[in-house]
Amino acid sequence: MPRDFFKFLVKRPLYTAGFIIVIAFTIIGSIAPYILTKPEDAWGVTYDLNKAFQPPSLEYPFGTDAYGRDMLNRIILGSRYSLIIAVCVVGLSLIIGVIVGLVAGYLAGFIGTILMRLTDMFLAYPPLLLAVAFASVLGRGVLTTIMALAISWWPWYARLMYVSVNSVKSAQYVEAAKVVGLSKFTIMAKYILPNSLIPVVTQSMLDMGSAILEASALSFLGVGVPPPIPEWGRLISEGWVYVTKAYWITFFPGLVLLVTVVGFNLLGDAVKEYMNPRLRSIVA
Repeated sequence: MPRDFFKFLVKRPLYTAGFIIVIAFTIIGSIAPYILTKPEDAWGVTYDLNKAFQPPSLEYPFGTDAYGRDMLNRIILGSRYSLIIAVCVVGLSLIIGVIVGLVAGYLAGFIGTILMRLTDMFLAYPPLLLAVAFASVLGRGVLTTIMALAISWWPWYARLMYVSVNSVKSAQYVEAAKVVGLSKFTIMAKYILPNSLIPVVTQSMLDMGSAILEASALSFLGVGVPPPIPEWGRLISEGWVYVTKAYWITFFPGLVLLVTVVGFNLLGDAVKEYMNPRLRSIVA
């Protein structure tokens, strides 16, 4: 990341806070299994009903759940699954969307029309609704959650890539490449793709928080990650039954989810503003 970007962040405290939240989430999610103080509680392999519904204390900072498991450890481990799902969903959707948008935008004609009509068909439905439908068919699991979300997300990147490619393919350097006699594949790979990616990649930064949120929504609805995996949406769903008796079971996973999503949104806005000098000058 350019040094100028860090200077840009320092001048904007909210964006700096978002950057710190994202870095903290990424580090904790990456090393979660190695920093657990009660791994048996985190993985949900044991339970002690004598410790059930313990309120937040020095021993249990985030309290315990209905089975006496430490909520802090379960939330820490859950960050790993949220990180994996978000990265895989955005990455897979980005790859599919970029390929479809690139081919449809540059080749146009019959192939382009078919690809974009398929894209528009998916875009006609809310992504979360599609994800719930696909997850219900595919079954519960980490992999199926990633697949369900990716299937419902790639059209947005395809449409954005299609628009970006159409604005680039008429550039003089592209026309020069055609005159020289380069193949369509070479032109797409060497000239069109690199110059069309910036808005799509920028959007993917904004979507990381949404991916975490929608994965949690699937788990909350019972079609996402199954128990005993402590994915944040699953933790909220499990604690919802006891919200009046033990608020902390739902409150702390929800709070961590909220802070993480806000952090990614702030960082995404920062990248978007940094990559757009015109917007940066307006905000400044």
